[in-house]
Amino acid sequence: MKSTAHAFPENVSAALRDPQLNKALAKFKAGFPQRRATAVAALPEFEALRDEGKRIKDHALAHLDLYLEMFEANVVARGGHVHWARTAAEAREIVLKLCRDAGARMVTKGKSMVSEEVGLNTALEAAGLEVVETDLGEYILQIRKEAPSHIIAPALHLSKEQVADDFRRIHTHLPHDRQLTEPADILTEARVLLRDKFLQADVGITGANFLIAETGSTVIVTNEGNGDLTQTLPKTHIVLTSIEKVVPTLEDVSTLLRLLARSATGQEFSTYTTFSTGPRRPGDLDGPEAFHVVLVDNGRSALLGTEMQEVLRCIRCGACMNHCPVYHAVGGHAYGWVYPGPIGAVVDPAILGIKEAGHLPNASTFCGKCESVCPVRIPLPKLMRHWREKEFEANLQPAWMRQGLKTWAWFAKRPALYGAGARVAMAALGLAGRRRGRFGMLPLAGGWTSQRDFPAPQGRTFQDLYASRKGRTHG
Repeated sequence: MKSTAHAFPENVSAALRDPQLNKALAKFKAGFPQRRATAVAALPEFEALRDEGKRIKDHALAHLDLYLEMFEANVVARGGHVHWARTAAEAREIVLKLCRDAGARMVTKGKSMVSEEVGLNTALEAAGLEVVETDLGEYILQIRKEAPSHIIAPALHLSKEQVADDFRRIHTHLPHDRQLTEPADILTEARVLLRDKFLQADVGITGANFLIAETGSTVIVTNEGNGDLTQTLPKTHIVLTSIEKVVPTLEDVSTLLRLLARSATGQEFSTYTTFSTGPRRPGDLDGPEAFHVVLVDNGRSALLGTEMQEVLRCIRCGACMNHCPVYHAVGGHAYGWVYPGPIGAVVDPAILGIKEAGHLPNASTFCGKCESVCPVRIPLPKLMRHWREKEFEANLQPAWMRQGLKTWAWFAKRPALYGAGARVAMAALGLAGRRRGRFGMLPLAGGWTSQRDFPAPQGRTFQDLYASRKGRTHG
């Protein structure tokens, strides 16, 4: 997928002017957070599970080489094959060769963010293969030639009316006046059309939510049956996933699964949780004849042992973007690459480079909501701050921003002067805003006031209040 992360400010402006997107985001921002809160409230041990999930992932990352080798050995012992891809280009080449070796003409795919990351569909189609996305959201986006806007709800930015129009435009063999007014109508039509694709496919490609070292199993978590049909009906099943998905044991996976669905969609468990362990064995009623796992690095190993390693704990639940006020305002496409929201603001610079994706870690108010809901306690604001520091050290920020920070730092190093200036500025703003109690427009704060009012300061400064209360405490 080609990145437009460098154009984040322009993407944001376009998103804010899109009334359909604004309407879709207004509906979205209440749904997932409320369902998560309900699911968490019903599970008293949820916070303890978060601690255990963090421990499991930290342990796996600390011994990643060991568990990846164990996973490979167990896949091979069960008749499968493991392929290692250092880069996105290598991943594409490996999958294309596997498809050619299988004599494939049609490929069905389950939802896979790693396949978006490496640009797999474009490469396969350029080689003459027909590639069909079978997740409903991804199928809709494929016929629209759009990228996902969310990692678990890829088409959340669309209305059912837009989807109905696209189905009439693409499915021209069906009566134009057919009923497509309800989501069930759209789902039924897609299900009928995709059924033939499942039966015709020579190769099925899925991602993986987890890899289990002790058994050589891959795990996918879905709410549609497409994932199972994609990996059991074709003769060849290819799992395309990234190296940090490995965990030691089945017990570890069971813990993480209890966190995943509750954090993502507010379900106790997703509708389908499927474990795949090698190709079909004698006596099996279904399953592929060949089983391949393509493990993608693409910059991840470079994060090991650095301050950014914690981001590799991510289990791709989407909770951070479900609760992020910035994502709620601009949606996923504004971020310009595969992974949007707070997790994208940390992952994307690691893969694309800070020069390309430097805007993203700056697109945060540091409210901390993302960290508070992350099921494996990734300190996303801290990691975004690290990227900001790296951007500053590399002289990549605009001159006006660097000068502004230097000016602020000069005052901050002089507490008496800083305090006096804050008192004067606060008094002036309080006086100017005393009638309405807020500002609809402020110089040098247009980015804020274009979307929300700025409260007029009232009372004393924080430093003054802190000093007075500290004095009373010590007195």
